[in-house]
Amino acid sequence: MANALIVQHIGPEGAFAIGDALRDAGVELDTRRVYAGDAVPTDVAGLDGLVVMGGPMSAISDASFATRRSELALLRDALHAGIPTLGVCLGAQLLALAGGSSVFPGAKGSEIGWAPVTATDACKGDELFAECPAELVVLHWHGDTFELPIDAQRLFMNETYPNQGFRIGERAWGVQFHLEVDEDAVDSFLVAFALDAETAPGGKSAIKEATARSIALLAPHRDVVVRRFARLVSTRVKNPSVSEHE
Repeated sequence: MANALIVQHIGPEGAFAIGDALRDAGVELDTRRVYAGDAVPTDVAGLDGLVVMGGPMSAISDASFATRRSELALLRDALHAGIPTLGVCLGAQLLALAGGSSVFPGAKGSEIGWAPVTATDACKGDELFAECPAELVVLHWHGDTFELPIDAQRLFMNETYPNQGFRIGERAWGVQFHLEVDEDAVDSFLVAFALDAETAPGGKSAIKEATARSIALLAPHRDVVVRRFARLVSTRVKNPSVSEHE
């Protein structure tokens, strides 16, 4: 049976639709809840997939982030081994760092709430995001941003921050936004990060009011993407010419 490791940094930011798709594809999940003290391995030996979720900590500081260095080592090994990898929000920032790039506070401030991202031409041939519409309304919840690694392909952008989604190589994706959410997930964000929510245009109530319609529009595309990722994990065949410990 194929297996995947999920790194969860904080209780409200679970894998949601990503985890559901992996389970539906028959993938065995190992969720490391680092907020509860779980350790994170530094290599992908024995893994068929890797998902690194979001969180309020900084990708560039060890403060309140005991597993940061282990996660960066794990992501570097995943890139080297070529296993299907998905980083969400903080996970995307960590993936950018693992790919040799930089993360820093966004000059335009925090981006929180429902807002569109635009697909680039690179999406058309992408294994996960092909057939995505030209514009997706997604949930943003971040203050930092990043530069793209030198060998990355930009997949999504918007007017606030140009790097919203990217791919490194053929099997590693990072999305700055929260593609994985359903209505319950958004509700948990609004409770856990209520002060952040009030900084969004229109505040917490605007996010709440926009959620049902936004989820209804996003869900068909979200589900295609996460099912494609799950299929890559469930059908992965290790390449015997590549050593995971070179």
